Amino acid sequence: MTVRIALLLSALIAAPALSQTAPASPPPAVAAKEDIVRVALDTDKGRIVLALDRGRAPVTVANFLRYVDAKRFDGISFFRAMPYGSGSGLIQAGITKDARLLFPAIEHEPTSKTGLKHVEGAISMARTAPGTARSDFFILAGAIPGFDAGSGQAGDDLGFAAFGRVVEGLDVVKAILAAPVDPNKGAGAMKGQILAQPVTIRTARKLD
Repeated sequence: MTVRIALLLSALIAAPALSQTAPASPPPAVAAKEDIVRVALDTDKGRIVLALDRGRAPVTVANFLRYVDAKRFDGISFFRAMPYGSGSGLIQAGITKDARLLFPAIEHEPTSKTGLKHVEGAISMARTAPGTARSDFFILAGAIPGFDAGSGQAGDDLGFAAFGRVVEGLDVVKAILAAPVDPNKGAGAMKGQILAQPVTIRTARKLD
């Protein structure tokens, strides 16, 4: 059974309207205790090491590690490469062939709550509506601030749930993004963004 690949993207990020008066500053947030877990994705094109911030995005990281611990990411592929703007873009992976391998959808942890931004190398969860993320994730080859909550996106404006970043292998991410795509594959916003040859994640393992 083919699982519907979920990644909702706005065509344009609306510029915020200018205000006559500056908004009141919010009270300072209490910093979450640092709790980093490293995970290595060994792919056909090389190793990508992720530093996942369990302290600030506990729900999202726990979900990702659940798939890693169950070895359900072993053998899946990066199937999508989407250029975005100048020198940026994303690659996406997830369970697309067997819905029985999926765990339940998780609570959405927006960047406004976690403080984690969509910077170069960020890893984030694909979703449609808030609370629909399951296995699909994407990695940014360059910063895309418009993916953060409150950036003026059409729809719910809650952005995507960033939960870590690449600390080794960003060159691998960029190589996958630059790989050839099949112009005839994909539907809707994903038309022409499906890799002609998906890049397999051979294993996904915790390093810590």
